[in-house]
Amino acid sequence: MAYRDKVYVSMDADNDLHYYRLMQAWKQNDKTNFNFRDAHDINNILDKSEASIKAGLQERFRHTKVFVLLVGDHTRYLYKYVRWEIEEAIKRKLPCIVVNLNGKRSMDSELCPPIIQNELAIHVSFNSRIMQYALENWPDSDAQKRKDQKTGPYYYKDSVYEKLGL
Repeated sequence: MAYRDKVYVSMDADNDLHYYRLMQAWKQNDKTNFNFRDAHDINNILDKSEASIKAGLQERFRHTKVFVLLVGDHTRYLYKYVRWEIEEAIKRKLPCIVVNLNGKRSMDSELCPPIIQNELAIHVSFNSRIMQYALENWPDSDAQKRKDQKTGPYYYKDSVYEKLGL
């Protein structure tokens, strides 16, 4: 089995790719603690057929320890790949971090894809500090909640954001 140490980021690539690029920039910036091992570094998918793309994405998932979903204005309407990626994350019981690009700190029921709304996931705003906090802390919380057979959307209290200077 592949070593699972990567973060898989799912997004509306047509409209929200710049947020993913910003995450990559945070990772490269020496003045921020933000860091993640990007699953998208694993393979370049050259054949653009749906079957080839999904096969390449499956390879990335085999190395994934955390699934991050960037939620923008159109994410809930994307079925071909984003919904499939969410289904894969749920099927693989990956810790899911849902990131609201609009700044909301809890589940945004109007923008969040319905398929993940009732699944075990932490919902956070788009900010390097809270996202790093979630990457470091949510996987253990997720494991405990699964052990306790808990599900549904979670979010961090305002005190966590305040502690992070947000």
